[in-house]
Amino acid sequence: MTSRFAAADALRAALLSGAALVGLPPAAALAQTVQSLPAISVVASPDEPPMLSGAALGGSGLAARRPATSDAAALLRGLPGVSLYGNGGVSSLPVLNGLAADRVNLLVDGAPIAPACPNQMNPAMSTLSPSRVSRLEVLAGITPVSVGGDSIAGTITVESAPPVFAAPGEAVHGEGSLSAVYRSNSHAVAGAATASVSDDMASLRYDGSWSRAGNYRAGDGRTVHSTLFNVQDNVLTFGARRDGHLVTLQGGLQTMPYQGFPTQRMDLTDNRSGFLNGRYEGSFDWGTLDARANWRRTRHTMNFLEDKGGTAGGGMPMDTLTTDAGYSVKASLPLSARDTLHIGNEFRHTRLDDWWDPVAGSMMMGPQTYWNVKGGTRNRIGTFAEWEAVWSPAWTTLLGLRNDVVWMDTGAVQPYSWRNPVGMGMMAMANPDAADARAFNARHHGRTDVNVDLTALARYTASDNAEIEAGYARKTRSPNLYERYAWGTGAMSSSMNGWFGDANGYAGDPDLKPEVAHTASATLALHDAARKSWEVKLTPYYSYVQDFIGVDRIGALGDGFAKLRFANHDAILFGANLSAAATVYDDERFGAVRLSGTVGWTQGRTLDTGDALYHMMPVNALLTAEHRLGGWSSAVELQLTARKERVEALRNEPQTPSYALVNLRTSYQWGNVRLDAGIENLLDRTYYPPLAGIGYADYRAGGRQGTAGPLAGPGRSFLAGLTVTF
Repeated sequence: MTSRFAAADALRAALLSGAALVGLPPAAALAQTVQSLPAISVVASPDEPPMLSGAALGGSGLAARRPATSDAAALLRGLPGVSLYGNGGVSSLPVLNGLAADRVNLLVDGAPIAPACPNQMNPAMSTLSPSRVSRLEVLAGITPVSVGGDSIAGTITVESAPPVFAAPGEAVHGEGSLSAVYRSNSHAVAGAATASVSDDMASLRYDGSWSRAGNYRAGDGRTVHSTLFNVQDNVLTFGARRDGHLVTLQGGLQTMPYQGFPTQRMDLTDNRSGFLNGRYEGSFDWGTLDARANWRRTRHTMNFLEDKGGTAGGGMPMDTLTTDAGYSVKASLPLSARDTLHIGNEFRHTRLDDWWDPVAGSMMMGPQTYWNVKGGTRNRIGTFAEWEAVWSPAWTTLLGLRNDVVWMDTGAVQPYSWRNPVGMGMMAMANPDAADARAFNARHHGRTDVNVDLTALARYTASDNAEIEAGYARKTRSPNLYERYAWGTGAMSSSMNGWFGDANGYAGDPDLKPEVAHTASATLALHDAARKSWEVKLTPYYSYVQDFIGVDRIGALGDGFAKLRFANHDAILFGANLSAAATVYDDERFGAVRLSGTVGWTQGRTLDTGDALYHMMPVNALLTAEHRLGGWSSAVELQLTARKERVEALRNEPQTPSYALVNLRTSYQWGNVRLDAGIENLLDRTYYPPLAGIGYADYRAGGRQGTAGPLAGPGRSFLAGLTVTF
């Protein structure tokens, strides 16, 4: 290979020979509850995540970003190591250091949420609105085994607001809020309401939200098709506490009547989910206990909305029904002044049915129901132990071991028809799904994976101004139900599976092996002694992934799109994240000015072919200048993205040009009233986000002329928001 990969290849060889790096977080931080940060900031504090390379967002930082989006995942923008796959308007997929979708351990109030759609139209962060997010935390790359398994990219935790209780001496406490937002591009409107009542031992809270938008406009004035959405959420939370023990019960319903997907062949035409969560937190003489249980049921329907030719009662209905359930139990046991032991166990169950009803009058889509996945089950039980040691004020270490057993199965399937709709003589050519179904049903479907994870981390505090953290992690992820059990290789059937925004077709492989990632990373943090005025952090990383789940090409769909099958290929990823912040001016009369920024660089390739991995973000930066004076808070953002030249040829991934965007925002807090205003894409630039995928809906609306190009991002949008608390 070329010389620029020589260092990466040498590091891969070192990892395989056992020359693993060791390192980790401050011991005390892992054992305590992490508090919300006052704003988006890369400056470390004792309340930040338990790793130098981690990042957190809460408090006023979340409040400043909520008016600009109805997509909870978009709140992560600007955190080191994070980028976003394009998807629907409220359903983008977070990417950590080049790895996305199921490779990210994404926990919403402690629970993972499995895909309930072959296109991942309802990913985990789409299940709650931005108004309900109280805190976000990102641990990219190396993560302690106590924060989850069955993932190789890292962990994102999303927490809604905890119960609020009356203050000592207050008989009854009541509070609430009302908010409304308007965004000019797409004429998006959103509203949210909260109300809670409590005494010092019990609390009841309601959260409701609604958001709707039409198709947005690109910078050149054209409408970007299939970007509309409509979603409503209603959630009740009950809390009870006594003598150091807290119980939280939460239940809710989400209704999504429609959501367009500009990069997919289908749209979401109905999505309804209900959930129940329970949590117990307790402190004892021997340590702390955190136990959670969750249940969720999702009913999802895909079809064509108007931009893709949909008509009332017609089209091609596709349905999914998914049930998620599980628990997790974690305990922290202080063994001595130096040593703390973290132990835990969790169980996760998913059942998936994915079927496509016959279409009346269609020879190709009938007369039977097509079963994409029938009675699919995925169960996982995981157990971990983690030893945390504070050797001296300068040295802390963490060593963790985890085992996850994953067992999967599915039932017999069937195509729309076992017969050739245009004549038996051409059955193999015209109806490949019948042959695929027979071959699939003749196989044994059950699979069991025994996965082992290991994390070793160390942190050295060199002085009041410098810290170094380094580590190695072995992380494992088993395939999801679609990667193993989506069986059809026909042009239509395969094109309905895939969450990559490329309009290609995908088929599964029951014999896929789990992905095993060996990751080495180090973080250098420099800051002022008080950890308030300035900080610079640099985190280079390298991952060698055995049996990375990529693709092999098995045919063509026409119009330049490919037919692909999931397949194991070894791969490497490497890059670096740089973040910095500094207060450059602070005066009582004129306020405080703070500059901050993040820069990210990621590359990845498949080892046997040398082809670039799909959707690797090119060099990018987000630079922010903030000003605060009394109740005023304002910011100017400069978003810079380099040209994307390295693309995966196998999936016909398009290149995208470089661009620079300017965003403005301001807010004013006056008593219990907050006003927000801003302009996104101030200069109304036409640009193409590198990870947005292809503009399939625009390509279809344009009569399928030429080749489908990358999806254009939104043009200039004015936003205004009002929040009243009481």
